[in-house]
Amino acid sequence: MTLHPADGAFENRLRDILPAEAFRETAPGHLEIPRGEFRSGGGLLVTPGTAEETAAVMRSANDAGVPVIPHSGGTGLVGGQVSPDLDRPVILSTARMTAVRSVHPEENAIVVEAGLILQDLHGAAEAVDRLFPLSLAAKGSARVGGVLSTNAGGIGVLRYGNARDLCLGIEAVLPNGDIHHGLTRLRKNNTGYDLRNLLIGAEGTLGFITAAALRLFPRPAAAGAALFAVDGPAAALNVLSTALDRLGPGVAAFELISGVGLDFLSEVGPAVKRPLDPAPEWMALLEVAGGAGFDPDGALTGLFEACAGAGLVSDGVVARSEAQRAELWEIRESLPEANRRIGSIASHDVSLPLSEVPGFISDAAGRIADIGSFRVNCYGHLGDGNLHYNVFPPEGGDRGDHPGAGPRITRVIHDLVAERGGSFSAEHGVGRLKAAELERYGDPAKLAAMRAIKAALDPRGIMNPGAVLRRSDTPEAPR
Repeated sequence: MTLHPADGAFENRLRDILPAEAFRETAPGHLEIPRGEFRSGGGLLVTPGTAEETAAVMRSANDAGVPVIPHSGGTGLVGGQVSPDLDRPVILSTARMTAVRSVHPEENAIVVEAGLILQDLHGAAEAVDRLFPLSLAAKGSARVGGVLSTNAGGIGVLRYGNARDLCLGIEAVLPNGDIHHGLTRLRKNNTGYDLRNLLIGAEGTLGFITAAALRLFPRPAAAGAALFAVDGPAAALNVLSTALDRLGPGVAAFELISGVGLDFLSEVGPAVKRPLDPAPEWMALLEVAGGAGFDPDGALTGLFEACAGAGLVSDGVVARSEAQRAELWEIRESLPEANRRIGSIASHDVSLPLSEVPGFISDAAGRIADIGSFRVNCYGHLGDGNLHYNVFPPEGGDRGDHPGAGPRITRVIHDLVAERGGSFSAEHGVGRLKAAELERYGDPAKLAAMRAIKAALDPRGIMNPGAVLRRSDTPEAPR
């Protein structure tokens, strides 16, 4: 289908049916992704305040063949929220839908609108002595709609699951303007096809989420964190296995950190305390939590002693206060900013079966060395197999000194991930940056089904065109 710009006549029609506050001027955050790889030329920014106002926009856009680019917090890293190849699309923002509609602590459930900031959701849960466990480094700007649309993960997936696992129901507007009233708080609901799970993770290509019913959890009575120096990724996996054997669901998070990451923090900041100095080559950051009577210090100290006796850890720090616990997590949460300041040649968000992680890290280093001399900052959520494998120029160098190296490195990494039964996209999504990769590595039957679903729900192709599934008028993906 031919798409048309949101020209003056179309804008005037929207202004006739929407309140004046639904129209705002675009800011840089609406037109580019945080790392700057993708930029949009502009668009008509519309911020509906209700599902009904959203439906009015969608009906008008569908009738006129105007593309709609959903926009939430703007923190996505794969270009799902920008449209460099579209002429003045509608940028449909969740910014005015920020209400907490209802809280049900006795049900461990909360109903919120899609524009609520993730950090504010944490606060709303805490106000009723509950926990919403999904947390991201961008929690101060990420919004619920984007978190669900990308099926975000974060540090708590090991214990609580990702966004899909935390959602009970959604309210959403489909491309033709129909409102899906699926805002149920039910834990069991076997009534046909699950539109909730279809729309979650679809990156705004099948509809626009306006509200969600989310799961809450009792707040742990006690929690603690520790940073262990490990001999390598294989040893870290053995520490994880030992921790799960000893503590079961008490293991709330388990992160792998490389010494290169700490070197980056020393080189460019942000400034953080270094509890292990000099930095070991590899570290495991873990958090444990439990109910009344749980002793996190004792659990972590006992775990360290068991792992040290097995030759898995050589040093470690157990947080003795909430402030020390926060300092340990500050190290992990500062790594993306340090990466951004140095400037990567190629960044990767991959997942692997846990047993494949050590071999992948070893093989990847060798294959990248065949291309050139680079620094690698590999870290991530080892508890769920998600690694952020980012490649940088040598110390003192610049990524501009390595033209053409980025695509070569990415092909090596993604091929190696595929060989080991992994995924080229773990938690960041596909967006536009990785749409060709989906064609290259995706299962043909799955891709055919995805295209059929897209055609059925969005026959005019107005919803986030080019994201996840490339437009038919774009060049073939490289093979």
